[in-house]
Amino acid sequence: MRFGDSEIPTPGLKNAKIVILPICYENAPSYGTGSKEGPLHILTASTQLESIDEETLTNWGEAGIHTLTPLVPSDDPGKAVNEMKRSAAAVLKKNKFLLSLGGDHAISIGPIMAAAEIYPDLGVLQIDAHLDLRNTWNGSRYNHACVMRRVVEDLNLPVAQVGIRSFSPEEADYVKIKKLKPFYAHTIDPSDDYWRRKVVHSLPEKVYITIDLDGLDPSALPGTGTPEPGGLSYRQLIKLIKAVGKEKKVIAADITELAKIEGSQVSEYTAAKIATKIFVHCL
Repeated sequence: MRFGDSEIPTPGLKNAKIVILPICYENAPSYGTGSKEGPLHILTASTQLESIDEETLTNWGEAGIHTLTPLVPSDDPGKAVNEMKRSAAAVLKKNKFLLSLGGDHAISIGPIMAAAEIYPDLGVLQIDAHLDLRNTWNGSRYNHACVMRRVVEDLNLPVAQVGIRSFSPEEADYVKIKKLKPFYAHTIDPSDDYWRRKVVHSLPEKVYITIDLDGLDPSALPGTGTPEPGGLSYRQLIKLIKAVGKEKKVIAADITELAKIEGSQVSEYTAAKIATKIFVHCL
């Protein structure tokens, strides 16, 4: 499987500028299931995309996209993180732009670890309905609910958390202790762009973008395990990606938590479209 239709050139890994890493992984989900097959559904949907971006008239199909064989990590969370980290590092060390496709949000931990070793001055932009700041969840420190706890506590990276509208008492306390400043969904004014400038200015020069698709409102993308109401619109997300790509150096990204709804193609098609917006605005 590959990203894009059969007319899009597919360079080998050596000559590619963009490398897609599908990671088929789901472990101890909180609610809805199906994210393990998410990368395959996104790749399938991508074959139906037109390659001209409507905003910029850029042909993203000419960017040089190479899709790796899907990775199916171990069922053991600790081993899985190391496997995902190694796969991501192999791409990043070649100075390629890495886009990982999940899988549940836990797939972000390994690639962010790999990126942080190469770029120690890295910051992380998280698009998400949830803070993901639990120390452990369902018996693991590497659960999808613990992604940003590992980023903040273990890797000591600066973060901008956008679209947040669901979290536990433990996470609320951790935000206060660490003096984090999430961009809560209810504070984002759809008629005012100032919030985007604040997000951009809170990030360092080099950025990793992690997109949990439940950061979007379910009206825009219903196919995810925990579809929280009150999220970002598709256009708000794209404008944020564009703003960050314009002012910062985005070195890698991921898109996670796609859970296909049988009989509908809306969610996977939207996720694939978001991937092309990352190509256009961040490279």
